[in-house]
Amino acid sequence: MLQRLYGVLLPFLVSFLIAYILSPLVDFAQNKCRIKNRTLAVLCTLLLVSLLLFGAVAALVPVITEQVQSAMKGLEAYITNFDVSQFLSPEMQAKWEELKNNLDLQTALSYPEVQEAVKNFVPKALSWVSGGLSMVSELVVVFICFLYLLFLLIDFPDIQAHWCEYVPEKYREFTVKLVGDIDNNMNAYFRGQATVALCVGILFSIGFTIIGMPMGIAMGLIIGVLNLVPYMQALGIPPCILLCLVQSMQTGQPVWLTLLLMTIVFIVVQSLQDMVLTPKIMGKVTGLSPAAILLSLSIWGALMGVIGMIIALPLTTLLVSYYRYYVLKVSPEAEEIQAEVSTPTSRAITKAKTAINKLNKKRKRKSNP
Repeated sequence: MLQRLYGVLLPFLVSFLIAYILSPLVDFAQNKCRIKNRTLAVLCTLLLVSLLLFGAVAALVPVITEQVQSAMKGLEAYITNFDVSQFLSPEMQAKWEELKNNLDLQTALSYPEVQEAVKNFVPKALSWVSGGLSMVSELVVVFICFLYLLFLLIDFPDIQAHWCEYVPEKYREFTVKLVGDIDNNMNAYFRGQATVALCVGILFSIGFTIIGMPMGIAMGLIIGVLNLVPYMQALGIPPCILLCLVQSMQTGQPVWLTLLLMTIVFIVVQSLQDMVLTPKIMGKVTGLSPAAILLSLSIWGALMGVIGMIIALPLTTLLVSYYRYYVLKVSPEAEEIQAEVSTPTSRAITKAKTAINKLNKKRKRKSNP
């Protein structure tokens, strides 16, 4: 049933997720901006968010396009002026020059391998055309998603207030507590992680721009998006290495120097993230060790793909907390006390108090022989 209804349920689930994210903004517009009508507040919020997204795209696209064109021109110039004598023997150089001078498109198309490649490419090209013809249906899906989003945002307070009435009374208390914990964990984690990712993306963009890397702003923003999943920013290293090679081709700098500058940017930004941004913004939201984080990402990624990797840490933290509370019978208050006692400052204070008590006892013994 789920497989059959996948195409119908997916727009609703996506709209519900967006409504969940935008609902606090609508509440802010109603309560703080004095827009009493819920529908008007929803329309104003959607208009404001759309204008912000459009402004961000309008500001970034020209800069990124210019950087991409500059990188492509530099790569094209390097290929045109490529000196094969540095890499090929005299015999290979002669064959390369002969191939370049005698290159004929019709002759090349007469080769069986090229004809076979063209035959394989034509069906794919036709499928791309047919995919383009389905754009109308995709626009219909987007319009349906917008309607879902509009109606869900209007009715979101009622949904929050009355959803528990559809749960059997026997399981209602536990279900309400579970949903509340998931809501709190998701809010704390996603807000903090999104803020960290935004700061990291801006820092990488600034660093790449300073060292003159082609497409520095675009690459920095991509790494910031990857940073929504812990340790996923490592996927941005190979493209950065390629861009450093392009930078070396354009400027004539040694390759090792461009790679060294890129490495310095990564080290500086990663240090700021680990020592400043994450402790200040995230605090101890997850409380998981690095090994547990990697295991959590692997398991949830295998179960639910990219979405599973995004929600892996808050769900794992919640499961660990429930296991400790319901199975090990460890109350949250006891955990907080244990955490306070286990900190270095608390241990030092405890030792100092113990030493003072011992001194006071010795003084009392001396005063009362």
